[in-house]
Amino acid sequence: MGSDIIKALTFDTGGTILDWHTGFSKILKNIGEKYSVEKNWGKIANQLRKRSLEKIINLGEFEPPTINFDDAHASVLDELCQENGLDMFSSEDRRKIAWEAPHSFDTWDDFPKSLDRLKQKYLCCSFTILSFRIIVDTARKNQISWDAVFSCEAIGKYKTLSAPYETVAKWLNLNPDEICMVACHNFDLDAAKKVGFKTAFVRRPNEWGVAGPPDPTPNPNHDIIVDNFPQLAEKLGV
Repeated sequence: MGSDIIKALTFDTGGTILDWHTGFSKILKNIGEKYSVEKNWGKIANQLRKRSLEKIINLGEFEPPTINFDDAHASVLDELCQENGLDMFSSEDRRKIAWEAPHSFDTWDDFPKSLDRLKQKYLCCSFTILSFRIIVDTARKNQISWDAVFSCEAIGKYKTLSAPYETVAKWLNLNPDEICMVACHNFDLDAAKKVGFKTAFVRRPNEWGVAGPPDPTPNPNHDIIVDNFPQLAEKLGV
């Protein structure tokens, strides 16, 4: 793929940029220890992520959304507490898990310096199904600076519907083929490519902890496939 046509990079943020598994696992373990409870916290963290995604993906297809990703985290956590015998977790505990943890997730180590490199040549934007507030808070926490933040929360339709990708291209005043969607998930990249975006797959083998990602093999039709963000910067000529 010739990089000269690319004017903007739009980044999936939840797993490609932010290490949600470690963040959720740590806070679950810490609160469990307060009650002398031992569980497979990594597995519960993965269920929290998986079920929240299921509530959000394609939301808005038939009617306007009434929840955002923060709401999904909170409701799924309540379900998991009931299913896993964690009724002793207080409302304050649950807020720490469902709100405070995702709003303070760490980025993967390879991203911040690579973002600085990529911004020398490209508009670099968060394009996410996460809430605006998660993106703002994690950007401040990790001292990263986006050129723009596009949350499906504002668009009113969520990935993988075509409308979010079309809307972001319109807001950037760019043709879809002048934008490269960057993600570690085929479902996001495949949907972007259908609209005309270029696509870059960045592997994140540890996104789901020891369980491994549910869809680890990149679609060979992606324009760029790399193991990390420094490699992406090299591929894009910065």
